Amino acid sequence: MVAEHLPILPVLIPLLAAPIAILVGRSSLAWLLSTSASIAAFFVAIGLLELTLANGAIRYALGGWSPPWGIEMRIDVASAFVLLAVSGISSLVLIYARASIEKEIKEGQHTLYYTAHLLCLAGLSGILITGDAFNLFVFLEISSLATYTLVSLASDRRCLTAAFRYLVMGTIGATFILIGVGMLYMKTGTLNMLDLGDRLQAIETSRTVNTGLAFIMVGVGIKLALFPLHMWLPGAYTHAPSAVTAFLAGTATKVAVYVMIRFIYTVFGAEHVFEEMSMSIILLALAIVGIFKCSFTAAIQSNVKTLLAYSSVAQIGYIVLGISLVSITGLTASLLHIFNHALMKGALFMAVGAVLYRVGSVEIRSFNGLGRAMPWTMAAFTIAGLSIIGVPLTVGFISKWYLVTGALEQGNWIVAFLVLLASLFAVVYIGRVLEAAYFQKLPEGVDASSIKEAPILMLLPMWVLVLANIYFGLDTELTINAASSAASALTQGSALLGGGQ
Repeated sequence: MVAEHLPILPVLIPLLAAPIAILVGRSSLAWLLSTSASIAAFFVAIGLLELTLANGAIRYALGGWSPPWGIEMRIDVASAFVLLAVSGISSLVLIYARASIEKEIKEGQHTLYYTAHLLCLAGLSGILITGDAFNLFVFLEISSLATYTLVSLASDRRCLTAAFRYLVMGTIGATFILIGVGMLYMKTGTLNMLDLGDRLQAIETSRTVNTGLAFIMVGVGIKLALFPLHMWLPGAYTHAPSAVTAFLAGTATKVAVYVMIRFIYTVFGAEHVFEEMSMSIILLALAIVGIFKCSFTAAIQSNVKTLLAYSSVAQIGYIVLGISLVSITGLTASLLHIFNHALMKGALFMAVGAVLYRVGSVEIRSFNGLGRAMPWTMAAFTIAGLSIIGVPLTVGFISKWYLVTGALEQGNWIVAFLVLLASLFAVVYIGRVLEAAYFQKLPEGVDASSIKEAPILMLLPMWVLVLANIYFGLDTELTINAASSAASALTQGSALLGGGQ
């Protein structure tokens, strides 16, 4: 009976747990409930990925109404793969948050944090599994409203400005997506994404459809922080509580990239988007400029959270670059980097949050001497930082290997060279933090014995992600199999819709 309704559980579990979390009143009980709900959703995601890899896409009709008349949940390998990353990061962040939010969120707002986290998880999961374009927008708004709340919960009042800027930009993005979906509905009379794809292929070139495409791409570009639509992200990541930043960096923008991929391949068709509308050239240019501009900006920051925020925008550039290659290898690289970057950046922001917990600051000078004072935290930062750079035996190397391979398959040596060149910026900004931690002394007047290692509840999830960075850098069977299977299914589906290579 439960197996029959497995596809709806990733949304249902956190959605039902969210109101209970705020009603229980006590922070410890809310933490236990939210963590248990997230872990349960994670195990459901594992089961869904196994099922989709073995049997293909799973379709679930809500209320017994068959699509396209009824609302459909549809999970394929791509959505299950990203869902696994989202629910896994969520579970680890909630374990980490127990100690982290004690210093960064007022005690009376702890249950509000857990409730908003669960609502955000439910919204992100819904985006990944829905087969309906309008319901995708609804879930997007659920996750966004919860995210604005999460960002605003920090004790530092600058978080309110960051949350308001995020709210304004996010609302503009959501409005653009809604307008685009409305135009598609006006032209086709359906909201089911597979049905949309079928009907759009039967329509000759239409200004309404092309305008809808433009609105959706810009709206999704804002949501995923694609350069130059990224200006909400640095402030949100810098001033939000560390647990919130670690959660958002590993999930929210990655789900938005998935939305872009889903609309391109399932709804509009790759041929129309990339060849007729020349979106591949636009995405390629924005990705490359974003990688270099934001990597350079990261290298000159003094605040480590801001540094990592700009690094995230640059890494999103790598993901979009893979999409712009318009090949199975390029799309595989993008899906791999969605998963792998969640592991890297989640670990990095957790490490920075641990430093903030003990030192009270995340300026680079605050890291002086921490290699000896907080050895486990800085070792975690070091390994995750090497993964961002793309050092062999880490997941970052796997992503960049496939990205370079995708470029070389097309004879595009310039793009391959630029990908490798951009890695040098990562060496600079990660190196600045490591130089302070391992080659500088603690500030004068600071007693080394006064700075302790982070609590075990912060170290444990941090190191789970660090070890995952190494494990999936050595054993790539699961990640590459899932990413390549998802890429092949998406491109074949697009070919069936007239959007093949």
